[in-house]
Amino acid sequence: MKKWLFLGGAILSEVTGSLSLKAAIDHPAWYALMALGFAGAFVFLSLVLRAGLPLGVAYGIWGALGVALTALLSALLFGEPLTPIMGAGLLLIIGGVLCIELGRQRAEKARESAMHGQAR
Repeated sequence: MKKWLFLGGAILSEVTGSLSLKAAIDHPAWYALMALGFAGAFVFLSLVLRAGLPLGVAYGIWGALGVALTALLSALLFGEPLTPIMGAGLLLIIGGVLCIELGRQRAEKARESAMHGQAR
């Protein structure tokens, strides 16, 4: 459970950094939060990896959900466009994340089954 909390922290930190970058265009003081957000994202990501989540899974989920949340929040906060085609792309991203996680779970079960078979 801890690895998922760390991954959530990495995603939220990265999204904060990205949104702050946009805000800093007009108000440079936001650059401080941008730097903290991006630094925090990598600290949390390293904690996720240390907690045992595979890099491909962690990075895939981090990147995909970061993109989706950034697109949604930039539409709400900055009035950036969010067209139906973009919405479909976001749904595809979320579907991809689900495929990655389901594939990871299946691989872990297969590995556990193989290990139990060898122990006999």
